[in-house]
Amino acid sequence: MPSVTIKDVARLAGVSPSTVSRVISNHPRISVATVKKVREAMETLGYHPNMMAKSLVSKSTKTLGLVLPRSAEELFANPFFSEVLRGMLAYANQKQYDLLISSANNQQDELETVTRMVLGRRVDGMILMAPRKADPTVEKLLELDFPFVLLGRSLEHPNVLAVNNDNIKASFDATQHLIDQGHTRIGFVSGPPDLVVSEDRLKGYQWALSKAGLPMRDEWVMESDILPKNGFHAVSMVMNLPDRPTAFVVSDDVIAFGMIRELVGAGYQIPEDVSVVGFNNIVLSELSNPPMTTVDIGIYHLGYQAAQHLIRKLQGEEILQTGLTVPHRLVIRQSVRSFIRR
Repeated sequence: MPSVTIKDVARLAGVSPSTVSRVISNHPRISVATVKKVREAMETLGYHPNMMAKSLVSKSTKTLGLVLPRSAEELFANPFFSEVLRGMLAYANQKQYDLLISSANNQQDELETVTRMVLGRRVDGMILMAPRKADPTVEKLLELDFPFVLLGRSLEHPNVLAVNNDNIKASFDATQHLIDQGHTRIGFVSGPPDLVVSEDRLKGYQWALSKAGLPMRDEWVMESDILPKNGFHAVSMVMNLPDRPTAFVVSDDVIAFGMIRELVGAGYQIPEDVSVVGFNNIVLSELSNPPMTTVDIGIYHLGYQAAQHLIRKLQGEEILQTGLTVPHRLVIRQSVRSFIRR
C-alpha cells in the first residue's frame, strides 16, 4: 500500500500542499477553519509528518533535551524527578515539542551527554537540572551559544535563563517555624555540597539561627545525597552527642524519610523526641507516619515554567525577565513538636 503524502492530504482538504505544510508547522496566519479541515484530512488518511525530513529543512527538531543528574536508582527512589518531568511534558506537549531524556551518573557524564545531544543536532534547546558551582555544562552551552534553561540558578552567570525557588528564604521559613515552636537546638541535613541549591538552603538555615541569636554548631550540620539510605546514616552520630538537636531541617523529603526510619529504629519518637521539617512536599510526605511538615516548592510548576521559558526563547520571543521564581509555602503537619504553651 503506497504511503500517504502531503499532496493526498491537500487534495482531500481542498487546499494546496504548501498550506498543508504551513498547518503542520503551526503557521500563525492559517485560519482556524483551514487548520481544522487539514487536520481532519490528515486523520482520515492516517498521515503523519516525516519530522526528520522536516527538521532538515527547518533546522528545528521540535525536541528539548533533558539530562537528569542522577543514576536510574535515584530517579526511581525520589518522586521529585517524576513530578518535575510531568510539568515539563505538560507544556512541551501543548507546544508540540518532544523531550529527549537521558541520565548521568556524574558531572563528566552529564557534560558528555549534553555535548553529544547538542553537537549531534538532536535537540533545539537544553534543560539543566540542579546546577553546580562552576558548572562545566553551563560553561559549555554558553561557549556553544546554545539555548538552555536552568532548573535552579548559576552562581557565575546570574543572567542566564533560569526557573528557581527562593531557596534561601524557603530554608529560612522552615527553620523559623521550628524556632517559633520553641526549638533552640536545630540541626540541618544538606544535599550534595557541590549543588547551588544545597548552599542556598544552608544559608537560609544559618540566617534564621543568626536572626534568632541561636548557635549554629558545625557538628549539627550534615551532608547527604538524595537517597533514603543516606538519611539512615546522616543522623546516627549527631544523635549520640551529649548535646544533640531537638529538631532537624532536612533538604529533601526522601532523606527525611530515611532519617525518621533511623530515629524510630533507635527508639526515638517523632515528634515527641525529635522534630523534622522536610523539603519538596512529595505525595508520600502526607502519608508518612506521622504526616511530615515540609516546604512545598511547586515541583510541577518548576518543570512547567522551565519548558515554557525555553520554548518561548526558541520561538523568538523577547525574554525580559530571564529569572523566574516559583513561590514556596510551608505545609504544617504533625512531625514538629511545639514547646510553646498555648
